[in-house]
Formats: sequence, structure tokens, C-alpha cells
Amino acid sequence: MITKEHIAKFIEQANRVGKERLQLCSSGNLSWRIDDNIALISGTGSWLPRLAEENVSVCDISTGMRIDGPKPSMESTFHLGVLRERKDMNVVLHFQSQYATVVSCMKNKPKNYNVVAEVPCYCGREIPVIPYFRPGSPELAKAVSEALTNHDCALMSKHGQVVCGKDFDDAFQKAVFFELACSIIVRAGEGNYLTLTDEEIHDLDVYILGKTDK
Repeated sequence: MITKEHIAKFIEQANRVGKERLQLCSSGNLSWRIDDNIALISGTGSWLPRLAEENVSVCDISTGMRIDGPKPSMESTFHLGVLRERKDMNVVLHFQSQYATVVSCMKNKPKNYNVVAEVPCYCGREIPVIPYFRPGSPELAKAVSEALTNHDCALMSKHGQVVCGKDFDDAFQKAVFFELACSIIVRAGEGNYLTLTDEEIHDLDVYILGKTDK
């Protein structure tokens, strides 16, 4: 059951996208799993930094159908696709932060984003790059859903970025750290930045995240 508290929290977190400088105007969208099969999604054309109750759509995750509210974002298909595939994730954020979007438009994109420890720790060792597909297209929805099946962050060529998280903080943390990495890469210039070695990343896994080799 969707409550006013759910709507209020969703609006608060959508407004946070603007405060974190992760998007401009209507360029991003947000979704949140409320229960196993219900998600809130920002409405089509809405501005997350000033989202209001009339901009919140309620959708069925399994069918993709709108249950209540306005027409959901044109990217709702990949939001719901990720939520269907990733039962461990409850939030999907599509954003267009400044430096990460610059990188998405680069002809020669970086192959390694691990310039600071936070990237492998929170975003993942590898960031898949999705070829350009028209925004809102079935091809883009399929590509994003597939990319985030085994990753938590992805870069959409000539478009933007998408992350999934267990909760809002988890998703925002991944988005902010990915933007930080891209800002370092862009500002440093090609060939003028260092990345963590495999051994250094392994040490982070063991001593920071507590992971052990199987």
C-alpha cells in the first residue's frame, strides 16, 4: 500500500538529486521499490529537483503497467527491468552529472575508472559502457537491464549514467563517487592520471570490505 509517507520520502530523495548536482532540469529519473511488485517512478518530463506529488507515478514492476499517477518517465522500462532482475536492489537512478556526461560523450572512453578507492569499493571494479540507443527505446531498456544484472553502475554513451542501490543512500553514494572519478579523469587529461593496481584493489577488498577469496 502506498502511503503519504512513501510519497513524501520519494519526493525528498528526488529533490536531493539537484542538491547533489547530479542532473539539470528534466534530464534524470528515479525509481524506488516499495514492495515486491510496486515501484514509485518520477513522471515523464518531471524535474527531480522540484518533484511534486502530482509527478509521482505508481507502477507494477512485473508487468510495467502504470497503476496510479501520471505517465511514468520514458526510461521507466529500464528502471522496472533492473528492479525485476536485481531483487537485492531497491533504487534506480538515471542522472547526467557534469563530468560523467562529458566522459559518456568521449570518443575514446577510459577503460579503468579506479582512480580513487571509493570507485572499486562502492561503484565496482568495472563500469560497463552501453552503446548509444535512443532514450526511451526498447533497445536502451534491454541494454541497461543486462548491464546492471552483474554491475551496479553503467555509462550510457552520448546520454548519461545509471546506478542501482539497496537504498537511496547507496544509490546516491555510487553516483557521487562515479562523478568524482570522472572529474579526476577529465581534469587530469588523457594519460595523466593513475589508477589503483589489482593488488591495491585486492587489499581494499580484504581490509576495507572484509571480502575473502573463495
